[in-house]
Amino acid sequence: MKSERLLLLTAFVISGCSLCYELIISAVSSYISGDTVWQYSITIGLYMAAMGLGSYLSKFCNHNLYDWFVGIELAIGVIGGISAVSVFLANLYLVSYQVVMYLFIIFIGCLVGMEIPILTRVMELDRQDLRHTLSSIFAFDYLGGLFGSVAFPLLLLPHLGYMATAFLCGFFNVMAAGIVVITHRHQLKYSQVIKILTIVIATLLTIGTATSESISKYIENGLYRDTIVFSKQSEYQKVIVTRHKDDIRLFIDGNLQFSSVDEYRYHEGLVHIPMAQVKAAHNILILGGGDGLATRELLKYGNVHITLVDLDTVMTDISKTNPLITNLNQNSLSDDRVTIINDDAFKYLETNTKLYDLIIVDLPDPNNATLGKLYTNIFYRLCYGALSESGALVVQSTSPYYAPKVFWSINKTLASEGFSVYPYHIQVPTFGEWGFNMATKHPLSEIKPVTAVATKYVTPQIMNSLFTFGGDEQTTDIEVNTITKPVINEYYIDAVRKWR
Repeated sequence: MKSERLLLLTAFVISGCSLCYELIISAVSSYISGDTVWQYSITIGLYMAAMGLGSYLSKFCNHNLYDWFVGIELAIGVIGGISAVSVFLANLYLVSYQVVMYLFIIFIGCLVGMEIPILTRVMELDRQDLRHTLSSIFAFDYLGGLFGSVAFPLLLLPHLGYMATAFLCGFFNVMAAGIVVITHRHQLKYSQVIKILTIVIATLLTIGTATSESISKYIENGLYRDTIVFSKQSEYQKVIVTRHKDDIRLFIDGNLQFSSVDEYRYHEGLVHIPMAQVKAAHNILILGGGDGLATRELLKYGNVHITLVDLDTVMTDISKTNPLITNLNQNSLSDDRVTIINDDAFKYLETNTKLYDLIIVDLPDPNNATLGKLYTNIFYRLCYGALSESGALVVQSTSPYYAPKVFWSINKTLASEGFSVYPYHIQVPTFGEWGFNMATKHPLSEIKPVTAVATKYVTPQIMNSLFTFGGDEQTTDIEVNTITKPVINEYYIDAVRKWR
C-alpha cells in the first residue's frame, strides 16, 4: 500500500532527525562546557526519560490522530530547528544556559516519545494487523536512527555546522508532516490550518538553513571578544582564528591554543629544553602541533627531519596557507624537512616502526574522553617504544597551578611506564603558569641549559628556576591515568569548575 510505505518513510525520517537533535544538543553543550561524558550522559538519560513521558501522554490523544501526528511533527520541527541557536544564545545571555538546554531536551524528547505510539495507531486504523504494524514501524525507526547517527558526524556537522544541521533536521520533520498532509488530507480535521502552518514553518526553517552562516557569525562574535578572521567546522573540531591589532589567537572548540603576543614562551619551553638534553636530535616526532609553531622552533636547528602527526587536515591546511598563521610559524609546515601526516596520534604510534630522538606531545588539554586517551599509560608506553635510547620526550601538561592534579597525574603516568621524568613550568601571560613533563629512558646526570639557539625567554640564567615548584603547585592525591580508568578527565573538569 502506497500510503503505508509513505508513513513508514516518515518513521525513518523522524527517527534520524530525533537522533540528530540528541547529538546536536550534546555536542553544543560539550563545546560550551567541555565536560563531554557528562553532557552526553545527561542528554541521553533525560531524553530517554522524556520519551517515556511522551509515550505515556500519547494515550490521552483519543481523537483526530492524523491531526495530532502532524501537529507533533510541526512542533518538533520548530523546537528542534532552533535548538542549537537557542542553546548558544542562552550561553551568551543567561547565567546558566543549562536550564534552556534541559528544557529543549525534555520538550523534544516528550514529543518524540509521542510520535511512534500515535503513528502506530494511525496505521492500525487501516491495517488492523498489530503484529505487522509494530514490526514495520520499529524496523524503519531503528534504521532511521542508524542513518542519523552516521550522517551527523560524517556529512551534516562537517559540512553544515550545528546551526544549519538543526534547521535542516527541523525542515525534514516538517516534510514528514507534509507527507501526511498530502496523502491523508481527507482524514485531517483541520486540514486548511495545518497546510498553512506546514508551509509557513517549512519556509522559516529554509530561511534559517540559508542564513545559518550569518547566525553562526553573530553568535561566534559574542563568544569571542576579538574579530573572527577564520572559522571552520572540521570533521573533528571547530577551528577559529581571531585578531585584535597585532594579537592573533587560535581557538579549538572554544579553547584558546595560543596568543601571538606570548606564544614564543610556551614553544621555547616545549622545544628547546628537551632538545638541549639530546646529544644529536635528527629524527623528531611531533604529535599534535598542527599550528606549526613548535616546528618553527625545531627548524632553528640544522640537521633535523620532522614528522608532524596531526589529526585534522583543516588545522594543518590553514597553518600552511593562512597568511596570519604562516607569518607566525614562518612557513614551517612548507619546509622540505617537514613531513605532515594527518592521522590519530594513538593509531600512528601503534603502527610506527621508527625510532625518534625527540618526541614532542603538543596536544590540546584532556577535556574530553577522546583527548584523555592520549594522556594514558598505554599511549606513553607507545611513546616509549618509539623513542631512541638517548632520546627525550616532552608532554604539554596543562597548568601545575590551575590544574595540579592533571599535571602531576601526567607526571605519575609517565613514570609508571619506566620513564625518568623531569617536570618544569613556564610563565605564559596569556595562560598563566604552564607546565611540561620531560621524560627520558635513562636518568639524566644534569639538566643542560639552552645554548645552541638564540631564545627570547628560556635563557641559561633561568633554567634552574623552571624546574622548581611552589607548595601550592604540588599535590600527592593523584592516580595514574589509564585506558580503563581515565581519571585525568575528571581532574581536568574539576579544575575548570573551580576556576570558572
